[in-house]
Amino acid sequence: MQFHYRLTEAKTWLTAQHAGFFASPDLLVTGFIHASPWRQVLTTANLYFPDEPELLALEIDPALLREAGVEMALVWREERQETFAHIFGAIPISAIRRVLELRRDAIGEFYLQTEPSG
Repeated sequence: MQFHYRLTEAKTWLTAQHAGFFASPDLLVTGFIHASPWRQVLTTANLYFPDEPELLALEIDPALLREAGVEMALVWREERQETFAHIFGAIPISAIRRVLELRRDAIGEFYLQTEPSG
């Protein structure tokens, strides 16, 4: 099974844990939450989070999303030459298998603190 990953700041993850679901600003703006396949996580982190010293990658299980009634579609992004997940609703905490830490190295690029599943 292929998991998808949503990058977020620690404070947003803390709010999600208290609420019981993760909902990012892009859900309100676009109607969906952006997520990446694992192979794109570090590229996405470096492109879209240039000022964050550390990030969390939420490992999302598509089967658990479906069980919770949250729709997901895979969408081709020409500019990145990659397929990304669009999640059409708040992500229940129960669909997040685990949380991975990303930190910056000495030259400012993100690296993974822990290994992803599967």
